[in-house]
Amino acid sequence: MTSDPSAVPFSNLPDADFYAFEDLLSPREQDKLAELRAFLAAEVAPYAAQWWRDAYFPAELLPKLAALELSTPVQQGYSPLFAGLVIAEMTRTDTSIATFFMVHHDLFVEALHAFGSQDQKDRLLSDALSLRITGAFALTEPEHGSDVAGGMETTAVRDGDSWILNGTKRWIGNGTFCDYMLLWAREPDTGKTRGFLLDASLQGVHRSKIENKTALRTVQNADITLTGVRVAETDRLAGIDSFEDIKHLLRGSRIMVGWQAVGTQLAAVDVARAYAVERQQFGRPLASFQLVTEQLVRMLGNTVASTGMLARVAELEGGGYPSAVGRRSADGMAQAALAKSYASRKMRETVALGRSILGGNGIVTDYRMAKIFADAEAIYTYEGSYEINTLIVGRDITGISALR
Repeated sequence: MTSDPSAVPFSNLPDADFYAFEDLLSPREQDKLAELRAFLAAEVAPYAAQWWRDAYFPAELLPKLAALELSTPVQQGYSPLFAGLVIAEMTRTDTSIATFFMVHHDLFVEALHAFGSQDQKDRLLSDALSLRITGAFALTEPEHGSDVAGGMETTAVRDGDSWILNGTKRWIGNGTFCDYMLLWAREPDTGKTRGFLLDASLQGVHRSKIENKTALRTVQNADITLTGVRVAETDRLAGIDSFEDIKHLLRGSRIMVGWQAVGTQLAAVDVARAYAVERQQFGRPLASFQLVTEQLVRMLGNTVASTGMLARVAELEGGGYPSAVGRRSADGMAQAALAKSYASRKMRETVALGRSILGGNGIVTDYRMAKIFADAEAIYTYEGSYEINTLIVGRDITGISALR
């Protein structure tokens, strides 16, 4: 047999899009998704495992990635469903590249679109869209993850035509190499949350790479320390006046991480099914054993169910969320939270089943499943852990908060 189940041509097997969700896309979107698949197969799939093992970020890939012209697809007239399937497809090939793409485009660039002044857009948007500059999203802190909305310790103090920033941030994706950070801080006098387009080369900005990760090893996460960093008022996002203003970005990002859970499951189905068809035991393929088939079908069912939930959320993103009669809000945060929590829980089961099908080969990175399995743990946690997202939904349907 071959040394890597990804060598089995998936074209010889039925597509894992079992309910044909891609048929809901326009012809233009289907063609663009096919272009993305071809790019990922040629430029990412052959190298992703080695990048992951080496904890190496392939900066040389960025011009080619930019050439796809997929930055903030909805801003370009594509549907929210297409935008989600782009992230799922990227994750299906490599979770780390998908995460880089999300941080830069769906958080940093999207914030420029949504909250940037015309001057800020004129200065940064073109270069950000084409990946001539890269961005990060600096919100999480060493002592504040899920509770950062109320516990943010990084401060921004007004000083004439500039602001002085002090504090620390942690787990900042792209943070070691980005040109700019969309950085969040609290104004002590007013308690308001402020957003800044922080030039990462400014004096007083210190960045250090977080080492020894067991997931998303290609992603360059950083600890950020800010010591008396002076930022011009012209680099403050004027459209941000409170943490509530950030919800647009966080909801979108949470949905995209839900799509990552879909892509992870698609990858697990791809690898486990190819392995089960090829691997011989007791003189016949693993796929001929009923217990293995049951596991594969359960993996597929989890994947289809997760895709269906995310596809419906995509419709709501495009057409508006239902009214909040009898519920806490109608801003879509609860729907995004349920989709992310449900899909990531099903993802955990799916990747565990896939790893089991590969047996001992499922724990070595010579086979894709070990990497898929490890990266899934990051998806389960970031953009709101399973538990936090569950409590958000619980608050919405009962009117009673368990968070405070």
